[in-house]
Amino acid sequence: MGLLTGRRALVTGVANKRSIAWAIAKALSREGAELALTYQHDRFKANLEKLLPELPPSTISLPLDVADDESLAAMAATLQAKWGHLDHLVHSIAFAKADDMAGRFADTSRDGYALAQDVSAYSLVALTRSVLPMLQAAGGGSVVTMTALGGERVMPSYNVMGVAKAALEASLRYLAWELGGDNIRVNAISAGPLRTLAAAGVRSAHTAMNQLPERSPLRRNITQEDVGDAAAFLLSDWARNITGQVLYVDAGYHIMAQ
Repeated sequence: MGLLTGRRALVTGVANKRSIAWAIAKALSREGAELALTYQHDRFKANLEKLLPELPPSTISLPLDVADDESLAAMAATLQAKWGHLDHLVHSIAFAKADDMAGRFADTSRDGYALAQDVSAYSLVALTRSVLPMLQAAGGGSVVTMTALGGERVMPSYNVMGVAKAALEASLRYLAWELGGDNIRVNAISAGPLRTLAAAGVRSAHTAMNQLPERSPLRRNITQEDVGDAAAFLLSDWARNITGQVLYVDAGYHIMAQ
């Protein structure tokens, strides 16, 4: 019996085998959860289909564009018809224009700022709302989103994404308060730097990866699997009285002054 045996989990944001969302999906499956995974468009659908053989045949894959309310509604309706209830939601989605991350933050475009907020922060609200009836039908559940240290400290070249992560963290606290009465918990994981598609365009992420073995208390880098295991814990009943929190999985790097 795993931590999540008999549970159903929706995991968003699997882009490829290096995705944090993929590591989380594997951890949840290992702990016994039945999974539904989403993909944004055909490119990511092809990537996901290559990975699905590593998961049980019962795994569901669904299209989803979190910036499109009709897509959110269609995904939720399909999942409702197949499952009826949902125990866990993993939100691992973020996006910003490359130009708005590479230049000065003061030069962030208006539409680029709005896009980063929409996809990276508001999507947590919209996605949670879309599956809320299923979480309520399960008698409660748990939500985990992914944030980063750049949401509370300046990370050069993270720019508009850091501001979006700050909004994401505020959003999870408000959701945790409002949904607590339905026995729904909402938390975040702040992962240390990892080699992912999302990190490819963030220069400071590569610097931090090199610094972790020297500057973190545990003197080592982290892995995607470390984040997956932490997510399994936060989603499980072992974390039943933890909500509205950010769990740092970064070998302790965030406590250091420099």
